[in-house]
Amino acid sequence: MTTTEVTQAPTIAQLNDRFRQGDHTLGQVYTTQLVKGLSSEAQQELFRLVRVFDDFTEDNDPWQEHDYGRIEFQGEQYLWKIDYYDKSLEYGSDAPGNPKVTTRVLTLMHSSEY
Repeated sequence: MTTTEVTQAPTIAQLNDRFRQGDHTLGQVYTTQLVKGLSSEAQQELFRLVRVFDDFTEDNDPWQEHDYGRIEFQGEQYLWKIDYYDKSLEYGSDAPGNPKVTTRVLTLMHSSEY
């Protein structure tokens, strides 16, 4: 990890937390087929679990950006991941700590879809 990446990590983590917890001005949210196939109530509960997730460890968050999590729901494993794109969603963002040039994309999926 470079010095720039280390100093950016707290800013990126803060932006990711804001986005994951409901500030969708920072990006877009997508779900996969198995998540879409759940009832509306089940989807709402899954997203609640994503919003309150705080079990970040060295194993699941080595860059300390709070951009990935694994949750258990109804005996199944689900994953969420945040990726960083430019505003046109065409390329990866070169500056994920800058919300003026970055669109976050959170994808929620069943672990079998990874």
